[in-house]
Amino acid sequence: MAEEILGPQLLGPLTPLVGEWEGNVGVDLSYHNNDKRTAKTSYFEKAWFKPIPTQQNGRQFLEGLKYGSVAWRHGEECMNPFHDEIGFLLWDKERGKILRTVVFGRGIAIQAGADAEPRSREFTFKATPGHGCYGILQNEYLLERAEMISFESTFRINDDGTLTHSSDIVLKLGELGGESMNHTDINTLKKVKSYHPSIHPEQYL
Repeated sequence: MAEEILGPQLLGPLTPLVGEWEGNVGVDLSYHNNDKRTAKTSYFEKAWFKPIPTQQNGRQFLEGLKYGSVAWRHGEECMNPFHDEIGFLLWDKERGKILRTVVFGRGIAIQAGADAEPRSREFTFKATPGHGCYGILQNEYLLERAEMISFESTFRINDDGTLTHSSDIVLKLGELGGESMNHTDINTLKKVKSYHPSIHPEQYL
């Protein structure tokens, strides 16, 4: 077995994410309003993760990534995407936390938290409405018709270098008489372009 060579990994567990990714095996389980039923949709996804300068809040120092993800249903790759998100992943080494600050193009903003060690290869983000640190904000329509009552999402770096991400969002749906349902997603992405974290991130803006 070859000897493992470890670098300083300033970005901690976020280090393997740096670069551009594509995945063609996504599966989305959600309620389809037009069809009045819950169904699965397959999709193609592109994502990118770019290093940002160290963020300082007083005595807190955060290393992190700016990231984005866009997804198209299979058969609609030349049309509008059905999912679009942008955000930040921030590594708080002292507290052993990763913060995920993300905005979805549906009028939703989330700050979620995950526990992680410097070389963790899997971490799970969680958020709930009203939480002081890890909370959920959503527009008025969603609060009335599709209120998000919990958010959980996992990133896993696989042994072959691919990235699997999954999410389980619990929604209270007006179309179901206020009953809750689990809206889930999963996809595995392959890195198609690498960046070097030490290069100034302005090069990629």
